Amino acid sequence: MVCACVSILAVVTICIFIFSNAIPAIKEIGFTNFVFGMEWKPKQDLYGIFPMICASLYVTAGAVIVGVPIGVLTAVFMASYCPKGIYKFVKPLVNLLASVPSIIYGFFFLVLVVPIMQKITGTSGKGILTASILLGVMILPTIINTSESSLRAVPPQYFEGAVALGATKERAIFKTVLPAAKSGVLSGIILGIGRAIGETMAVVMIIGNQAVLPDSITSGVRTLTGNIVLEMGYASGLHRKALIATAAVLFVFILIINLCFSAVTRKKDA
Repeated sequence: MVCACVSILAVVTICIFIFSNAIPAIKEIGFTNFVFGMEWKPKQDLYGIFPMICASLYVTAGAVIVGVPIGVLTAVFMASYCPKGIYKFVKPLVNLLASVPSIIYGFFFLVLVVPIMQKITGTSGKGILTASILLGVMILPTIINTSESSLRAVPPQYFEGAVALGATKERAIFKTVLPAAKSGVLSGIILGIGRAIGETMAVVMIIGNQAVLPDSITSGVRTLTGNIVLEMGYASGLHRKALIATAAVLFVFILIINLCFSAVTRKKDA
């Protein structure tokens, strides 16, 4: 009970700090000007974060498109198809992938992937597409481990019953076992989305950091987290409060994502 209360207290304290600083700043700037404003120019007292909201959503969606299918299918392979000899080799590698610092991912993509994207797209190589691939790779361990654990928790009678009724192994897995584990799989996806939308340093290195609306998937953009880390070091006054308000918007986005997935899960269970 004490540990649970400490966890709750930590969350409440963070919320109070963020919103106590964010709400006055949003009132001073104006909610519409702040959330839907198209220009971020602190020297001119213009604090519009709409381009960065779009950038964060685009990059997160790209990471989901890249990471979720690979992660879920890898989990299915490890739980249902992978031989024991190969599993002993693959499982530690997945865990090692989770332990690599994000800055290492960013440096790797900056040195090796960005030049490749430059040749393929004819652009600077820094933009939404590169960042989406990076985040898709970074969320793989979270999705794989959580999904695999959920798949292994499904009682074997589900699979055996489906096969006994005439289903093939693949159909039994994808039509019976995987739906039975959907709650855990969705939890892994939520955790992955949370990491993708909250990742900062690796993304800053390869996304271009331009506070403008993108016109293609190769355009350079700036995310909400990137905006905070790039300017918090020298910000003061209203500028600093606007950055804290940006963090509050990001916090609200993560809450909305969690609530939406929870609603979908409850609807399916019902």
